[in-house]
Amino acid sequence: MKVLYRLKSEGYDAYLVGGCVRDLLLGREPKDFDVATNASPEQVKRAFRNCRIVGRRFRLAHVVFGRDMIEVATFRGAGDNAKSAPKADQEGRLLRDNSYGTLAEDAVRRDFTVNALYYNIKDFSIVDYVGGMEDHKAGVIRLIGEPELRYREDPVRMIRLVRFAVKLGFTVNPDCEKPIFELAELLANIPAARLQDEALKLFLSGYAVQTYEMLRHYGLFQYLYPAAEKSLSSEDNGFPKMFIAKALENTDQRIVEGKSIAPYFLFSTFLWDAVSTQAEANITAGLPESIAYQQAASKVIAEQVQHTAFPKYIGMAMRDVWAMQPRFIARGGSKAFRLLSHPKFRAAYDFLVLRAETGGADKALADWWTEFQNVSESEQKNMVANLKRSGPKKRRRRRKPIVKSQIDD
Repeated sequence: MKVLYRLKSEGYDAYLVGGCVRDLLLGREPKDFDVATNASPEQVKRAFRNCRIVGRRFRLAHVVFGRDMIEVATFRGAGDNAKSAPKADQEGRLLRDNSYGTLAEDAVRRDFTVNALYYNIKDFSIVDYVGGMEDHKAGVIRLIGEPELRYREDPVRMIRLVRFAVKLGFTVNPDCEKPIFELAELLANIPAARLQDEALKLFLSGYAVQTYEMLRHYGLFQYLYPAAEKSLSSEDNGFPKMFIAKALENTDQRIVEGKSIAPYFLFSTFLWDAVSTQAEANITAGLPESIAYQQAASKVIAEQVQHTAFPKYIGMAMRDVWAMQPRFIARGGSKAFRLLSHPKFRAAYDFLVLRAETGGADKALADWWTEFQNVSESEQKNMVANLKRSGPKKRRRRRKPIVKSQIDD
């Protein structure tokens, strides 16, 4: 409210807009607050010492109060000269949009009607130019303007539509739904870093299961995780479909319980089948198991970051979790104790249990490791010693389609 009243005192118009207004009308606590104003980014910066201007495609002012940040955007317009007019590529995707306009023009430039509601501090009213209140009451997600054109301007709107529909429990307007099946491929032109940001919002907001199902329904998931989509199309006895579904379920449950979430864990489940399949091919071609998994992980990650560019630390954590899976089998001597002391042991163990629960690993092996963690050191030594008497266990391998080994390339 400080931002609104400061801008008002400086002689500018200022409104709360977007998700914060939408969520307040639903009785939910907004995660953040956005402000729309007729002040330019430079004028906002002059009004607040604690302000910085960000963005090239869309220039915004960020006003910082301690750990909180208020995003302030100048009203968007259609542009009345070549320099300020929105610039698009051959596919219709907007590359630049720094043209300023009026409140009414700003409203029709937003994506969804329920995100184009403005709270006016002057009279405490809701300003609505696009029928957002009607859609809000009806529980409908609808694009502002002609759907195909709006998707072409920014293909990420297809992903955002899924996220909001699931998060709000709203239905998708049929006219906005139909073009998605034909235009999903436009996501291939979106920078991988931006799609990674969207992936975090999609799957780490407490609605991962429904989001995943809707993304696959519209054919969007394949442009985020093509390796996972390929694995799902050739599943073996429900694997990896049940494996991924269970991981999504567990993620949602952890969020409900207020527990921390490690993004790498969920993303590693998406890509595990591709990694294990490639590793099997590398082993068959004569590579040692550890090298086979290292090379498989490198190949799959290198391909995946072309679609969702996750940070290097996430890739490293995923590698650790994957590399430890075959090591859970070899437990003799000091191997089990070394594995137990690994920094990523707990995540890798949870990954093993998840595989066992969904038919992708030996349940007895997972149970052994569960017990091993919960007994005294002397009992742990007895468990390892008993492995010799019971004899070695063979690795369980699933029949998979033939994949060319990397060492044949």
